[in-house]
Amino acid sequence: MRLIVDPRRGDVEDDASSTKHRSLLSMAGSLLVEVSLPKLLLAWLILLIVPAIVLGVAPLIATSWAAKVGGQLGTQLLGFVPVVILLAILVLGWLFGRRLFHLAESSFWSLNALAVEPAYAMCRESLRHVAELMLPEAAEVARRERLRAWTAALSGILISGLALGAVLLAWPASRWIGTAGDLLAPRTLAWIALANTVVLVGTYLAVASLVWAFADMTMPPPRDIESFPRASPGARSWRIAHLSDLHVVGERYGYRIESGRSGPQGNARLHRLLAGLDALHASEPLHTVLITGDQTDAGRAAEWAEFLDAMAAYPAIAERALILPGNHDVNIVDRANPARLDLNVDPNSRLRKIRTLSATAAIQGTRAKVIDRAGKRVGETLQDALAARASGLKSFADTGRPVFSTAISDLWNDLFPMVLPPDEEDGLGIILLNSNAESHFSFTNALGLVSADQVRGIETAAAQYPRAVWLIGLHHHPIEYPRAAKVLSERIGTALVNGNWFLRQLRPMASRAVLMHGHRHIDWIGECGGMAIVSAPSPVMEATNDVETHFYIHTLEAGSDGRIRLLKPQRMTVAGDETREVS
Repeated sequence: MRLIVDPRRGDVEDDASSTKHRSLLSMAGSLLVEVSLPKLLLAWLILLIVPAIVLGVAPLIATSWAAKVGGQLGTQLLGFVPVVILLAILVLGWLFGRRLFHLAESSFWSLNALAVEPAYAMCRESLRHVAELMLPEAAEVARRERLRAWTAALSGILISGLALGAVLLAWPASRWIGTAGDLLAPRTLAWIALANTVVLVGTYLAVASLVWAFADMTMPPPRDIESFPRASPGARSWRIAHLSDLHVVGERYGYRIESGRSGPQGNARLHRLLAGLDALHASEPLHTVLITGDQTDAGRAAEWAEFLDAMAAYPAIAERALILPGNHDVNIVDRANPARLDLNVDPNSRLRKIRTLSATAAIQGTRAKVIDRAGKRVGETLQDALAARASGLKSFADTGRPVFSTAISDLWNDLFPMVLPPDEEDGLGIILLNSNAESHFSFTNALGLVSADQVRGIETAAAQYPRAVWLIGLHHHPIEYPRAAKVLSERIGTALVNGNWFLRQLRPMASRAVLMHGHRHIDWIGECGGMAIVSAPSPVMEATNDVETHFYIHTLEAGSDGRIRLLKPQRMTVAGDETREVS
């Protein structure tokens, strides 16, 4: 049969959301055309307008209430009301304290993700990009590091200045002491609330930008690891196959969202990878196969089914595999609609979490353990932690109800970090994080966040096993790499929002931990502040069917001084398939 257009080779529709074929500006144009205006207005109302009004009105309500209480209540009643309010606050804190803390923390970092990080990162990376283009390619490392520090400082000053300008403009219209009459004039109240919000957010932005700039300037610069130590005779070591960003699709000839026709079709490359890894393990045993997120391309049920089927075909690999969530697994991505917008009342984000948890439990449910926060120790297995919730998860997956339930989000937060304790006191422990920031919009789904609760979980595990060395896995990169970027879009929008803070929290265990991540599909091994950081290339995303790709097997060694050492990695290739070459 001779076809004019071979559907097995795809067409331009497969490139609709591909960053390899379309610029961010072009995709932003499509976004504006395709976005659902009613849903966008509702999202603005829920996520921006209502919180802004509440933030701006709060000082007026609080001061008017205080004035009324102070002027009208007698001394006895005045003494009674604060006690009742205090008791109510304590009861609410006792019942919902952790949930409220997660909400406050998520809101705080969401503000950073929506306002501070994009503005600051755009300014900083634009300055760096221009400045590095002016530097000769052979410029010494120290000169580039000074350049990065000064562009961070200048960015913070510029953003802070713009924010203070907005504060000065809004200040005359703001008011911080309210009366009962203010509540009876909604139109006037709305303008005052808006001005108050601009003042509060602008002030925070001005201060936060300077703090971010100072954190950037004082952070030890990331550096390449160019030489590796030799293996020490008799030292304990562990071989870790590090995979990431497999982006499994649910169709035999399906393309990946980001790659389009510049990437491979289907999952044949994954099967060749697993077959090669299985053969290698038979002769040179592996301790762990770590997959640092984006197991699927869009978090769909069919994609998870393909991933699990592929793993089941190689049981020796599956029983050593560990997975963690990537943004394509749990956040909003849609190859047909880059303007996809999900509200927080939609069931879709919770369904993606349920699929991810189900697959994670199938892979490592009997081996990975969760943190017992009440007991401040590593607790029960993931399988046991999910057992009591299994029927509820199944029911929600079938019906999408109850719509307003927070049970799945609470469970999701409770299960991370996951911990594989060391087999001996001085052995290797593995900690798996969820580094995905909550996202309602497909165009902003890539930002990352590691919560304070997860960092406390890391500290709990490290305190319980003080002699162990650790492998910490997450999806997002905590810091930008010390290399020039070809285009500005490579620099912006994908890192941890709180990456500097996260690395600072890990400093006490830097000498006995290695950080492994994916997300950027970039091959990099380096260190920052004494902690080794390993970025995994994607073995499927950056090449068409016929082109060879690669990944690495890393050897971790425990030194006699209790430190962990990263030995020279073993490069593994995945052959292309000439019979499925795409022209």
